[in-house]
Amino acid sequence: TGTVTGSKYLVTEGDAKVLVDCGLFQGYKQLRLRNWAPLPVAPASLSAVLLTHAHLDHSGYLPLLVKQGFAGKVQCSKATYELCKILLPDSGRLQEEEAKYANRHGFSKHNPALPLYSEDDAHRSLRLFAPVPFDRDFVPAPGVRARLASSGHILGSSFVTLVVGGQTVVFSGDIGRLHDVIMRAPESIDAADYLVVESTYGDRRHDPTDPGVALAAVINRTVARGGLVIVPAFAVGRAQTLLYYLYLLKSAGTISPVLPIFLNSPMATDVTSLYHRFRTLHRLTSEQCDAMCKVARMVNTPDESRALNSKHFPMVIISASGMATGGRVLHHLKAFAPDPRNTILFSGFQAGGTRGAALLQGAKEIKIHGQYVPVHAEVAALHNLSAHADYVEILEWLGHFKRKPRRTFITHGEPAAADALRRHIAETLGWDSQVPDYLETVDLA
Repeated sequence: TGTVTGSKYLVTEGDAKVLVDCGLFQGYKQLRLRNWAPLPVAPASLSAVLLTHAHLDHSGYLPLLVKQGFAGKVQCSKATYELCKILLPDSGRLQEEEAKYANRHGFSKHNPALPLYSEDDAHRSLRLFAPVPFDRDFVPAPGVRARLASSGHILGSSFVTLVVGGQTVVFSGDIGRLHDVIMRAPESIDAADYLVVESTYGDRRHDPTDPGVALAAVINRTVARGGLVIVPAFAVGRAQTLLYYLYLLKSAGTISPVLPIFLNSPMATDVTSLYHRFRTLHRLTSEQCDAMCKVARMVNTPDESRALNSKHFPMVIISASGMATGGRVLHHLKAFAPDPRNTILFSGFQAGGTRGAALLQGAKEIKIHGQYVPVHAEVAALHNLSAHADYVEILEWLGHFKRKPRRTFITHGEPAAADALRRHIAETLGWDSQVPDYLETVDLA
């Protein structure tokens, strides 16, 4: 509520307690501090966790939940499980590395700086996963029936339908695009007594311009001045979309066919290989998957990553994280942000309080690893490459409901976006909608 991170919804029926999503808060410090605060419910009392998808703002709190005593099943689609096997250990490892770096260089206010959870904690949480197929009923807890349907946001992303106490409650998670270049369109949902719907782009339309045209323009003007392009990108979904567009641009000769492209994210490399395994969830052929994988040189070792920072010739570097909140991209920003020949290109939503949001708002310096780094590079954004539906696409998806929900709860959006979607739903569909507050409880009986 009030933000696009930290997704968690608690559904209770009798003694059953089911948590839908288990995400990390990111962005503003007051939000990140919630990750360290006790949960409003004892983790050991939870019956099960259902994940809509693998992005860390929906799954990244899970290792801490297990560390604090949760021992039930984690149920999600098979592709979400495979992605969590990559994402969660990486998240734990990254937090350990950042804590060690802070202690070694003495820039943390905490002595010693500690990770929220470790790589080992993440591996322990993975033992609790019990994947389930799409479009088939299962019982996560006594008195609760559930079903997953594909939401088209990333591989394995799901709408979660719960039948509890005779009421049907649908959680949208993140809703994909209707005409995404890679992912298939979201499945339709016919009905729900209650709906919880995301609103990331509840106040915006996506730019209808071909993303490839905009991407080529940024690359070509940067190359013309002898610079390089740094792309902070989410390792799951966004990195693969960028690689596919770069393959198309090189094939068409729109950008130089010999322009070096580096994917500096071992996690993104592992994720890309999953597109072959889960071919039914996206639009690409086997040949297109191969081309997407081969367009960039994969950077695996820390030494290879550091070596990139000494190169000052035209190239494209795609590296996580997508909001520049951590990961290898921070070292590239330290190396290349001061040079006006270079470009920092964002390709996804930047939550308030993140470095990405600050850069897009025109920050002249950013703080990385306790030091301020001047920003003289061009800062650009591809606003039409999002994997989230805009408000018109959300309304089109809602239009498939054969009867309107009794009430619709609008979440997973910053305040202006959530309230805008509330107005759009009321004016277009005439539905009873509300934007709930943090920790608000609603009785659906």
